[in-house]
Amino acid sequence: MNRSGRAERQSKETTISVDVGLDGGKIAVQTGLPFFDHLLEAFAKHGRFGLLVNAKGDLEIDAHHTVEDVGIVLGQALRAALGDRRGIERTGHAYMPMDEALVRAAFDLSGRAYLAWRVSVPGVYTPTIDLTVLEGFWKALCDHLGANLHVEALHGRDYHHVCEASFKACGRALRAATRRDGTTKVASTKGMLDG
Repeated sequence: MNRSGRAERQSKETTISVDVGLDGGKIAVQTGLPFFDHLLEAFAKHGRFGLLVNAKGDLEIDAHHTVEDVGIVLGQALRAALGDRRGIERTGHAYMPMDEALVRAAFDLSGRAYLAWRVSVPGVYTPTIDLTVLEGFWKALCDHLGANLHVEALHGRDYHHVCEASFKACGRALRAATRRDGTTKVASTKGMLDG
């Protein structure tokens, strides 16, 4: 079974395409936001999935539209790759340390969208991105993937470490949740996943 998905979005604010391969593949990310590219690459690398992202957005305004819309399209591509979600673990969690930072993430690919984001990132600007927009990225991804995600920074002072550890933790949690369980069944007492 080919577990890959593609999605595209074009609006007056952004033009985005995303390809995902849940079982591996090339990683190449271009959003015009170098730190965001770095975070997405870490997400894919630790998730062990292929990820191609090409995004052009109205960065002359700010990063918000690009970051959020990448979340929308990535969520749609992941949803396509998962299909009916039969034969996967469905849930996964991970802890990720990075120097003084420690982040915990847990995914449930239930088909229902919910984000609990307990990552205190002040309005710190890297050269091109206000880090407070990262919560909007994960919210958009959850909404369009149909996933429940809890992310909590347990420790951390350095914004780079906290942000990177959160993306790595989410990648590892997603990898665990999408792992094949050796059956063709849906991991639900209802016999279906809502969506």
